[in-house]
Amino acid sequence: MTGRRGVCLPFSDLCGPLVFDRSHSGPILDALSKLAVKRKWKYFEIRGSMGLRPPAEMSVAFLHHTLVLGSGAEKLFGSFATLVRRMIRKAERSGLEVRVLKTREAVLDFYRLHCRTRKRHGVPPQPLSFFLNIYEEIIKQGMGFIVLASDGFRQVAGAVFFYFERKAIYKFAASDPSGIGANNLVMWEGIKELKRRGARHLHFGRTSCSNDGLRRYKRSWGANEEPVYYARFDTTSRSWSRVKPDVTASHEHLFRRMPLVVNRLAGTLLYPHLH
Repeated sequence: MTGRRGVCLPFSDLCGPLVFDRSHSGPILDALSKLAVKRKWKYFEIRGSMGLRPPAEMSVAFLHHTLVLGSGAEKLFGSFATLVRRMIRKAERSGLEVRVLKTREAVLDFYRLHCRTRKRHGVPPQPLSFFLNIYEEIIKQGMGFIVLASDGFRQVAGAVFFYFERKAIYKFAASDPSGIGANNLVMWEGIKELKRRGARHLHFGRTSCSNDGLRRYKRSWGANEEPVYYARFDTTSRSWSRVKPDVTASHEHLFRRMPLVVNRLAGTLLYPHLH
């Protein structure tokens, strides 16, 4: 429906080519260009240079935030913004139950909350099969976990974390508007769990340069902000172009109005064509 394309790496915010010698950049880009034409891709997209000498058209498309987890838990907590610490304490006093889980049932619980959150934001959720594959290939293999917060009756916040050796990613989050401070508490429990597992860096994912609110939120956890460079090679024009950051979609109001089951169906149909 949307044509073929190559992305380095699909569904990842930042994963450029692994290059050990920048003098090899030219041959690598030439090989990629020929591969794109041979496989009839509309374009291929590089997300982060990773040692590659980037094309002149490579531009700051997004920002990414990384939190260093080397400090002790108490010192790390003290480095958070005052509002973050206050919301964590408030959520703790509210009696929320927070659990770190690695089960298929926890993935299903998170997915139900995720679908409601995506509907509220005006975007369809990923297919259930996408999250079940995450469970089978990542969580079940010991490289991820889910943190869920409940008020005794229902899930009010949740997050999915991936980790490998000393690096971790805060990949998905979902919440109910009634869970005041629950998101902060879930994040804090996730951070403590990652520290117990030996992680030293937590990546918060990409953020649009224009999304000031999300940037402030990530920085409030003490995360360092850095640019993410993207570039796209168009096989028709045989030229590089800049990648524009996400913009607010005009169809968001439509997905907000759709019944949840229709939203899920839309996600199942649309996500194979996204990256």
